[in-house]
Amino acid sequence: QVQLVESGGGLVQAGGSLRLSCAGSGRSFSSYTMGWFRQAPGKEREFVAAINWSSGSTRDADSAKGRFTISRDNAKNTVYLQMNDLKPEEKAVYYCAEALIAYGGIWMADQNKYDYWGRGTQVTASS
Repeated sequence: QVQLVESGGGLVQAGGSLRLSCAGSGRSFSSYTMGWFRQAPGKEREFVAAINWSSGSTRDADSAKGRFTISRDNAKNTVYLQMNDLKPEEKAVYYCAEALIAYGGIWMADQNKYDYWGRGTQVTASS
């Protein structure tokens, strides 16, 4: 059974940075997709960024382009989300997710494609 554990959330001032981590365990395959999603209070969960673990190709939401970077560490089975210039409206619970298929393109942003989810970590940027 795959388990995902997020860490690195917290409270920063608007314009600040955070780096989220998601450590995976229980994986028995090498081809999959890792994604970050977020859910703000009273809103639907939305896509932030994803990475194809095999190829390293990434996809970012328009809101994340230029400020957020997703990356992976194969040896540590960990995916990261570096978030810069955080905005107060980006206050949300950030979730890590894993799909059992190595997706590319628009499929990486489809949360219905993901099979496992972490419990999330809270991110708040104060104004």
